[in-house]
Amino acid sequence: MCGANRYETSGFCGMSAHITAANAFLHQWEEPCISVKNGAGTVFFSGCGMKCVFCQNNIISTENFGKIISARRLADIFLELQEKGADNIDLVTPTHFVPGIINALDRIKHRLSIPVIYNSGGYELCETIDMLGGYIDIYLPDIKYFSPEISGRYSSAPDYFEYALKAAVRMTEQVGELKFDENGKLLKGTVIRHLVLPSCRHDSMKILDCISENIAPEKYIMSIMSQYTPFDFISDEFPELKRNLTKMEYNSVVRHAENLGINAYTQAKSSADKKYTPDFDLSGI
Repeated sequence: MCGANRYETSGFCGMSAHITAANAFLHQWEEPCISVKNGAGTVFFSGCGMKCVFCQNNIISTENFGKIISARRLADIFLELQEKGADNIDLVTPTHFVPGIINALDRIKHRLSIPVIYNSGGYELCETIDMLGGYIDIYLPDIKYFSPEISGRYSSAPDYFEYALKAAVRMTEQVGELKFDENGKLLKGTVIRHLVLPSCRHDSMKILDCISENIAPEKYIMSIMSQYTPFDFISDEFPELKRNLTKMEYNSVVRHAENLGINAYTQAKSSADKKYTPDFDLSGI
């Protein structure tokens, strides 16, 4: 919707129409139902349609680091990850490359015996989710903000929640109820992530209220994250983001989820550490 012809120029996402990725590897640090044994077979795509000012992956989301690959090469990467024992194929920030990803999956989906995950920032059109029907087994969207003021300030997207909630509802309608195997690995369903931000706990609670009101509990599980990390690159324009989340802020959001009867993963405070940021060295690409 940025209006760019990405065959001729870059879009707001910073990317052309050509698939660009920065890394592909077995990722051990996703939710327990996703990184179960050997890790998620994660492909990190370059560029992003949000440009969050605090993004831990800013080298690929904002600085657009990555390598152009063909749909055929992407298909081979999926198979290589499966051969390495990946628990699933985890597509990270894939929105702006959906046509190419569908092309790649069309080539090899019949050879995949593991689920395919759509791991996005949540700022999606329902039409995009409809395109993915039959290709995606698990949706892993963020719902980052409720307030238009906050989403406008941190991600230049004052209409964020309007789209994110509709998209999450459409995702859960498409893939249906949560389905696990005997080892607790998620085979089908939706995991909704929410990163609690400094000074935004009341915004977080409003998000939980809306999710609880609009999505049946058997169709999703929440992942309430405490891993916010105040990286050095965060601008002085955002002094409130230059500190870690407090224990009180995070625990108050978790308690609110419990009061609503929401089933959720939680994180230890130690997860807010730069060591958990992946290295983007083009390995696996």
